[in-house]
Amino acid sequence: MSNHRVAYAYAKSLMELAIERGQLEEVYQDFLHLVNLAKSNRDFELAMRNPTVSSDKKLKILKALFEKRGTTNTTLAFFEILCRKNREEALIDIAKEFQAQYQLHNSIQVAEVTTTFPLDDNLRAEFTKIVLEISGMKTVKLIEKINPDLIGGFILRVNDRQLDESLSSKLRELRAQFAVNLYESKI
Repeated sequence: MSNHRVAYAYAKSLMELAIERGQLEEVYQDFLHLVNLAKSNRDFELAMRNPTVSSDKKLKILKALFEKRGTTNTTLAFFEILCRKNREEALIDIAKEFQAQYQLHNSIQVAEVTTTFPLDDNLRAEFTKIVLEISGMKTVKLIEKINPDLIGGFILRVNDRQLDESLSSKLRELRAQFAVNLYESKI
């Protein structure tokens, strides 16, 4: 079974269990912390994916990192089940999939907007309105990035769709058009 299918199945089961126990927000925060930990600490991610590190050691690492944080019993039990079944290499993928399912469950659309300057409240509201129209979700979480290489304009990404209205892309298009020589000699 592919890692994505495994991650989906485990995340779905955990989501249902967290909803049943009334701990959805707490478990979501635990997995948000897990994803951030993996992003900031490459060694942690490599240790979880390393087949030479035993499942017991991986479980001890997870418990050491999460018990002092006030993690829910549901999350800790989930870690134990994963390690018992030797699926800890998929833990980061499961955490990402859990985030995606949580956002879908709560009708939250994540969108990324890249501009050359920080957004003010008016622009943020405009982008939020556009994303709401595109996605049909109830709320929008905008991830704002600044890239001076765009020269001007913006790039808006919603799921697998991208709206590129940057000056740098327009200049690339013009450069490609001018590279085609439509002039034909009469000689």
